[in-house]
Amino acid sequence: MADENKPRSSVDETPISPIRPNNERRNSLEQHLQHRPDRSELVEKNILPASNAAPSLQEKQKELEKHMRADSLNEKISHRPAPEKLIQDGLLHEDPRSPEEKYEEAIEDEYAKREGGA
Repeated sequence: MADENKPRSSVDETPISPIRPNNERRNSLEQHLQHRPDRSELVEKNILPASNAAPSLQEKQKELEKHMRADSLNEKISHRPAPEKLIQDGLLHEDPRSPEEKYEEAIEDEYAKREGGA
């Protein structure tokens, strides 16, 4: 008799996702694929790499390009004239400050950069 006074709890069986007709659900992937951007557009937006290499080789290709740039820069740096020669030719002016003063200024500049000042 006590059970007769209790309200019965009902189970909500409404679906979580909206109900779609079967055709619309089946075709959603097809519709998304039709609107997929071209590879060239993804490369232009830097979403995909511009490389034609296999994906397993792309990381090695990037690393190789980085080392090639570093080698090229090192080659160019090795052929530049010494500061003394540039001062002698009048292209560079000697800094009248002492090395300690230069160091202190460099430290101050670095602190300013880190604090967002410079």
